[in-house]
Amino acid sequence: MKTVAERSGAMCGGLDCACRISRRRLIGAAGAAGAAALGAAACGSPDEGPEPHDALRGTVVAQTSDIPVGGGSVVTDGKLVVTQPEEGDFKAFSAVCTHAGCTVQEVETTVNCLCHGSEFDIATGEVRSGPANRPLEELSVTVDGTDIVLDDDPATGGAAGA
Repeated sequence: MKTVAERSGAMCGGLDCACRISRRRLIGAAGAAGAAALGAAACGSPDEGPEPHDALRGTVVAQTSDIPVGGGSVVTDGKLVVTQPEEGDFKAFSAVCTHAGCTVQEVETTVNCLCHGSEFDIATGEVRSGPANRPLEELSVTVDGTDIVLDDDPATGGAAGA
């Protein structure tokens, strides 16, 4: 005697199945597809490839008049922070928080990541308050008149042709 499922053709997996594939093969194929997707996702790494600020190297990232003394500004396009700890002393740092990779959102007397509350020194990028435990990456800038230029060569700290 046939079961209701067998009579109605609702169970897939037999030769009478419309899709003509067994459950075992279907589950195996789904597992293989999932593994392939996971493998493809693992190929990329946040440590590989250019940083967002690399696209801005050699270009003007801010004007001196836009950066307050004792504070700074976040340049969201390049994920960098430009600060002026003292009159005429301009610094730049990556705006990627070293705790969880959030972009820092504000600069007051410290560079602040509002995701989890980390605070960084505007002069050095060092951690003032965690949970971050590593400083922000320092970037080299040159002031040309009122333009603040992100240097071309991060290793030497100089702008090309300067």
